[in-house]
Amino acid sequence: MRYWCLPSKHPEIKALMKPDYNLIWVVVLMVLAQLTAFYLVKDLDWKWVVFWAYVFGSCISHSMTLAIHEISHNSAFGNSKAMWNRWFGIFANLPLGLPYSISFKRYHMDHHRYLGGDGIDVDIPTNFEGWFFCTRFRKFIWIVLQPFFYAIRPLCINPKPITRLELINLLAQLIFDVVIYYLWGVKSMFYMLAGSVLGLGLHPISGHFIAEHYMFLKGHETYSYYGPLNLLTFNVGYHNEHHDFPNIPGKSLPLVKKIAAEYYDNLPQYNSWIKVLYDFVMDDTISPYSRMKRKLKGEVKQD
Repeated sequence: MRYWCLPSKHPEIKALMKPDYNLIWVVVLMVLAQLTAFYLVKDLDWKWVVFWAYVFGSCISHSMTLAIHEISHNSAFGNSKAMWNRWFGIFANLPLGLPYSISFKRYHMDHHRYLGGDGIDVDIPTNFEGWFFCTRFRKFIWIVLQPFFYAIRPLCINPKPITRLELINLLAQLIFDVVIYYLWGVKSMFYMLAGSVLGLGLHPISGHFIAEHYMFLKGHETYSYYGPLNLLTFNVGYHNEHHDFPNIPGKSLPLVKKIAAEYYDNLPQYNSWIKVLYDFVMDDTISPYSRMKRKLKGEVKQD
């Protein structure tokens, strides 16, 4: 309902529906930062490679996945240059070590069109996840293994034919990984891959995976987070605002909240993703089942 009434009540919101060209330079700098890190860790002792992979690499890698999230919404070059965004997403993907960008875009558009759609929205955990990861210890393990489940869940819930762009994404990633290994060796490769896995698993930023749509309060399926980690995550915490206006770049979502404060200020919200992770594990009423799932009716158009 907010989406339909907000633009008429606050027409200035429409002015925010434009690309964020600063995103391009931020992503380029992040790629360069990781390339520098690959070089610097190549001769370190293994304990320091692991340390920097978690302390620095994981933050950059998780932040890059959220830059790719922005790019999937065409925020870098705009809707009129959709393919430029796809190529740029493949470029942003490189320091993650695993091909991700093109497939993420396809499934993420389904998430927005059919939020909670049974058999369509692969953000919804599988029945096995809900059944097995039901104790505190198992929920903790589930958080650690989140990258694994996000990778295999689409294959279980909603497999799609591989596209030409996905093959290009895969080929570009393989070439990049081989070059990194050839130039700087196994420690740089480990740093790259470990940073991606650790950053998407047991990590403060990973609280957003649970904070966004898990129903800690009955009747509320989307929550916003207004804490400092938004600075590292392209304001993905402004999640009610994002789902209302997915064509507004993350940079401008705080302005949406400010302009239409009467619609957002009284909604349930978070100020700590770490607390979200803690509450998810310790609250026996919350599990991977704590998501709204819908049976879709009528024609379903997937990306």
